[in-house]
Amino acid sequence: MKEPMSPCGYEKLCAELRRLKEEERPQIVKEIDRAREHGDLKENAEYHAAKEKQAFIEARINDLSHILANAQVIDPSTLSHHKVSFGSTVKVLNLETDKEVIYTIVGSLESDPARGLISCSSPIAKSLMGREKGEEVIVVLPSGENELEILDIFYQDSAHAKH
Repeated sequence: MKEPMSPCGYEKLCAELRRLKEEERPQIVKEIDRAREHGDLKENAEYHAAKEKQAFIEARINDLSHILANAQVIDPSTLSHHKVSFGSTVKVLNLETDKEVIYTIVGSLESDPARGLISCSSPIAKSLMGREKGEEVIVVLPSGENELEILDIFYQDSAHAKH
């Protein structure tokens, strides 16, 4: 299944993959070679640490390659945001607490709830998707139900969002 992702999120992962392949991988090979020169590999802590780091790097390269191969890059700036959709920034009023909150709906790998970036597969985002300004929605969370009123919907580049 394709994972939605913003162009910015996709580029960040591509940059990490390039760094791992072009810088980290060659560096760890050199570290392993240097550690081998110290002799007995059974009790060589430098060698074992380098091999462990190499395994981590290779696993991350594999993960990133898989993620990027399955990414569906969606440029939210090209979408209409008169209804809540991927990339929308949504200002809501929690009708129980009378608090305003701003969420930006992003791909699951880009989510950062502390910054207001919520995954499109989260209960809140699922409840908001396709809704319009002025609508009230009930969000079912593990902590119970919340009733939210959509105050505004707009596009704001999540890379520059200040939540």
